[in-house]
Amino acid sequence: MQSRLIGTTMPVLEFVLEPNEAIISEAGELSWMSSSIQMRTHTQLGGGGGFFGALRRVAGGGSLFMTEYFAAGKPGEIAFAARAPGHIVQLEVGSDRQYFLHRHGFLCATPQVQLGVGFQQSLGAGVFGGDGFLLQKVTGQGMAWLELSGEVVVKDLAAGETLRVHPGHVGAFQGSVSFQIVRISGISNMIFGGDGIFLAALTGPGKVWLQTLPLAKLAHQILQYMPSPAQESAQGGVVGGIVGSILRGS
Repeated sequence: MQSRLIGTTMPVLEFVLEPNEAIISEAGELSWMSSSIQMRTHTQLGGGGGFFGALRRVAGGGSLFMTEYFAAGKPGEIAFAARAPGHIVQLEVGSDRQYFLHRHGFLCATPQVQLGVGFQQSLGAGVFGGDGFLLQKVTGQGMAWLELSGEVVVKDLAAGETLRVHPGHVGAFQGSVSFQIVRISGISNMIFGGDGIFLAALTGPGKVWLQTLPLAKLAHQILQYMPSPAQESAQGGVVGGIVGSILRGS
């Protein structure tokens, strides 16, 4: 199996699969593939967990169904494109190399990698879209690729060293890193600070991958440019009046 990254701000991960080699991704991630690539969609990942494993994966923010892409008879190409400006990161997974990812971070993996719920905490309505804070856990044996938004900053924490991060900027971290959600201290900081109520506290040893453009912040920036229903109604009224005037004058 060969893989390569193409592009910069909107990268594409492209694979060349030899006969009987396979890549697994969540449903709907495919960008393009050659005619020799075949597909199998099922609820299992990494050959384990069955239906209950799929439910745990959904609880961690993943999808119920996974799609396996494999080369049948001759080599073939398959590609997965990033969904937002950012980077695609490759991780080696093993018994001593487990990882936690943000809920939408998993892109694809080799067949013996497993995906499940790693952390779930309800933080009240209106926080993180009302869904609480979720992390996916990547285990098994093989290679995994994750998608991080914006630029990627890697921190290598020493034993006992703690980094406090806005939860949306947590991209991934090694299983050796301790993780917990903590409140921002001070009532005035929580109310007027503008940074929310909660922070993620990550304590080493281990590596942490931070993303500079959380999708929630990107959506918030775009939302201010989206027309409201009242604006759409007003615009529709103006356009309708113009069209009506033209028709009446014809």
